[in-house]
Amino acid sequence: MTTVADGPALARLAALLADDTRARFCLALLDGRAWTAGELARLAGVAPSTTSDHLTRLVSGGLLVEQRQGRHRYVRLADPSVAQLIEDLAGHAPAPPTPAGSLRAARAGAALAYARTCYDHLAGRLGVRLRDALLARRLLDDSDGLALTSNGLDWLAGLGVPVAPLRAARRPLVRDCLDWTERRSHLAGALGAALCDRFFEVGWLSRGSGRAVRLTPAGGPALAAALGLAPADLAPDAAADTGGGRA
Repeated sequence: MTTVADGPALARLAALLADDTRARFCLALLDGRAWTAGELARLAGVAPSTTSDHLTRLVSGGLLVEQRQGRHRYVRLADPSVAQLIEDLAGHAPAPPTPAGSLRAARAGAALAYARTCYDHLAGRLGVRLRDALLARRLLDDSDGLALTSNGLDWLAGLGVPVAPLRAARRPLVRDCLDWTERRSHLAGALGAALCDRFFEVGWLSRGSGRAVRLTPAGGPALAAALGLAPADLAPDAAADTGGGRA
């Protein structure tokens, strides 16, 4: 039976994220990978002892889970619902000011805004365009809550994405997730995760720096064709170009 949290319980949950360092840890972990405490300490620029204390609080609060391997302590987000919570909160937070940093930093930020992973599904401008295209082609329907259509089932079969395991998953099949850079929804849920996995599997996407991902030279035209779009419709803005090499 599902219970409703009371005021103190909600306040304790909010307090876990009411700290810059812990919030940065959770945002970094949206890449879906397990990080060591040392990696997170370097990311946030804090001492290992401080990192350990923050991670203990996040694990005790149910936002992270940990696994020890040798002398290393690995942590990851507890489950997709926690990732959804972090991304939703980020989507409601005020947009950060554009930093007056290096060209490299600006390119990295633009690449992250264009396409990135949100835990296990595609986010950023490309993720929003994917959702829009699925709706435009009536592969998804949002007239009474987001739902997969019969045309969508046929489309997934053509992509080699089996639907039966997705329907049996313990998470919603399709779900909107508010994108924190676009301030519009991208596609989450079991289907969003399966599509992201498939795009990597067939080589349409490749990983960039951190959470950023890129359309591959072959993947751009292939994904555009699958969505009934022109390749230019999926192209990143000129500012999002990371130079084609290391980002």
